[in-house]
Order: sequence, then structure tokens, then C-alpha cells
Amino acid sequence: MNTQNIPAGAPCWIDLMTSDMNKSRDFYTALFGWSYETGDEEKYGGYTMAYKDGKSVAGLMQSGQDAGGQPDIWSTYLRVDDMAASMAAAKNAGAMAYMEPMDVPEQGSMAMIGDPSGAAVGLWQFGGHTGFQAHEENGAAAWHELHSKDYRAAVSFYRDVFGVETSVMSDTDEFRYTNMVFGGKELAGIMDASQWLPDESPSSWQVYFQTDDVDATIAKALTLGATIINSAEDSPYGRIAGLTDCTGAMFKLVQPQS
Repeated sequence: MNTQNIPAGAPCWIDLMTSDMNKSRDFYTALFGWSYETGDEEKYGGYTMAYKDGKSVAGLMQSGQDAGGQPDIWSTYLRVDDMAASMAAAKNAGAMAYMEPMDVPEQGSMAMIGDPSGAAVGLWQFGGHTGFQAHEENGAAAWHELHSKDYRAAVSFYRDVFGVETSVMSDTDEFRYTNMVFGGKELAGIMDASQWLPDESPSSWQVYFQTDDVDATIAKALTLGATIINSAEDSPYGRIAGLTDCTGAMFKLVQPQS
């Protein structure tokens, strides 16, 4: 993906809310080769940018004392061109405002909503920060997927609020999946997770990181304190697996088909 041409409605950024910044940094450095740059404490509250080979791939943020036992989590942000209009449209379509829009000095504007299926997703309006500089490369995010307990409502929500096209990949009782697309390019996926997500687990966005060897990356991750959630398996999109990192944040791995 030419990341400077990320269309509105597409995933444009990810960040990690972590209870232990140092442990998380060490984990992803060892796993993916990331380096870091921490922003001005007063201006950005210690927000840390992660880079792969000099290109920005993600953000990390230390969770506060008021996190209230919330688990560490990766969040996905969708690009919007007009934050106020997008927030109004989201609320009108049944979204909850988890965090009202706020300006990030010199960088852009952000907000966090809960979609009608209960999944948290961020919104980002470009300023100085224009999203991923690396995507679909080893050590960077490669795919973004909503696991939804209210699949049809979720598909309608993202199509109507963000103006993306949708393409049904599968619509059977065993597997329902729709892709968000723009100009023929698949941007993200929406999966019907109602049959297998337990009651206590909300709908959620999942981030897939690309690797050239899923099995070797899993083996490395286990030595760093990761836990396997979904064992490696082959899929039409490549070999995939699900893990939690050293502080419990869930993420996925994908090894694209060669």
C-alpha cells in the first residue's frame, strides 16, 4: 500500500495501550526489530512512536492509574477527512462516543467510538501525522479485522458511516465475512464472530502483523512471554496465528502466500 494514499474509511494507524511500556518495547523490538522515539511529555503525554527500518508502524502509550484493570489492547484507527461530520454520522448510526474528538498538537485529530456491535475503534484526521509509513511489510501491520457479534449491523455501519464499499467474501452459516474495499483494494475485513466469541468477550478489532515465517515468529514470541491463542493454520490469505504479547495484548500474525 502506498501509505500516503490511505483512503478515508481505511485503517491508517494502530497503537498499543500497555501497562508496562518497557516490557512492551523490549518484546516488539526482539520480535519485529522495532525502534522507538518518545514524544514531548508535556505535549504528547509520553506517546511513543515505533519504527521498522526507519518507517513508522505503530504507537505505544502507557496506561494510566485510572485504567481500572482494563486489559492491554491494540487499537485500530480509521482515517476520516472531517472528524466532526464523521462523529455525528457515527452517533446517528448507533455508535457510542468513548472519547470525544481531541486535537493532537501538530499531528491531527483523534476520537474513539464503540460501534453498534460494541467494538472500539479509533478515528484519525490527518495533520502532520499521516498514518503508516510501512504497511504490508515484515514487522508491520498487514491486515485489520473486526470480529463482530452483530455482523450485519457492523457491515452496514462501516459502509454507511465511512463511505467504504463492501464485498461479501463468504455468507454461509459456518463463515460470514465481508471486506471493506476501495477502488478494488481490500482495506479490512468484518467477520461474524457471534457463534464463537464467549459472552464475556466483546466484539473487537484485531491487528495482523506480517512475518515471513509464522512458526519461527511464534517460537520466538514464546521465549519473550507470549501465549498462543490460535495455533498457526493455513488460510486462503496465508498462514495465520493468534497470540497475546508479554503483557496480555492480543495480536495476530500472517505469513502471506508466496
